[in-house]
Amino acid sequence: MQNRISSFPPLIDDQSEILILGSIPGVKSLEMQQYYAHPQNKFWKIILELLNEEFTGDYSKRIEILKKHHIGLWDVIDSCERKGSLDSEIKNEEANQIAELLEGYPNVKAIFCNGGKSYKNLQKLLGKNYKLPILLMPSTSPLHTISFEKKFEEWKKVLELLSGRG
Repeated sequence: MQNRISSFPPLIDDQSEILILGSIPGVKSLEMQQYYAHPQNKFWKIILELLNEEFTGDYSKRIEILKKHHIGLWDVIDSCERKGSLDSEIKNEEANQIAELLEGYPNVKAIFCNGGKSYKNLQKLLGKNYKLPILLMPSTSPLHTISFEKKFEEWKKVLELLSGRG
């Protein structure tokens, strides 16, 4: 049985310079009502380490850290049917209004896609020559089996963009 699921509202504000987009929350994230809630997902470990912030399990502190560093979060998919948490199980998806969101937040300078599904969907939504850089990052999901070190190295591009601001 496929369940219809919906993404969370975007976490973004007028100071956001980077938007990180996933596909749609997994089962654990939906249950906890938190982005990247699965304990095996490396998103928070990577981001907090990149930002030189102490690791915390407190979700509200994690969100404050993202805001402090001008990073927004959202998902490419608004709703879909899916059994379990696998992107490959996604069916009948409806897209989030990414272009409209970006129009409302002109400080965003780049989009980082957490994994291939979000990247492919975003390319379809915005086109390959969109006005902002769109970078494909290795998924932080435990199912994407490259090492933490390799994921961390790739995700350093976020830090490079942040440190490049004037």
